[in-house]
Amino acid sequence: MTTQIILYVLAVLLIVIGTIGTILPALPGVPIVYLGMILAAWAGDFNHIGWPTLTILGLLTALAVIVDLLASVFGAKRVGASGWALFGAAAGTVIGLFFGIIGLILGPFVGALIGELIAGSTLKRSTHVGVGAWLGFIFGTLARVALCFTMLGVFVVAYLL
Repeated sequence: MTTQIILYVLAVLLIVIGTIGTILPALPGVPIVYLGMILAAWAGDFNHIGWPTLTILGLLTALAVIVDLLASVFGAKRVGASGWALFGAAAGTVIGLFFGIIGLILGPFVGALIGELIAGSTLKRSTHVGVGAWLGFIFGTLARVALCFTMLGVFVVAYLL
């Protein structure tokens, strides 16, 4: 019984940390949430949450990862970003983590702008690319959050049924 409680507490911690990670790009939030759900299912001997539900949750996790990756690339590529701008957007996102919410918001934009300037574009063009990268980052984050909450809803409904 004590081991089961510890496993449930660990599962809840993973789900909470993963949910936070859906907003922070440094953490693979949705996969961490999924691991927490698998752990909770296992702790309950798969009585409430079975493999069909875990399969659906796994597919939602894969979809979240794919959408997130495609959204970031699509946002920058849509406006014709250079490889330097793509690298800059990724670097800006990581560096932005150290500057709190303002860094998270501005990091992809500033990184893509600087990357595009390094590639030789004009300031106007670089700004356009920065906005595209930023919009892709925002869309990816919103999709990640939406899919994470969908997973939480599926998990709760399956647990209660």
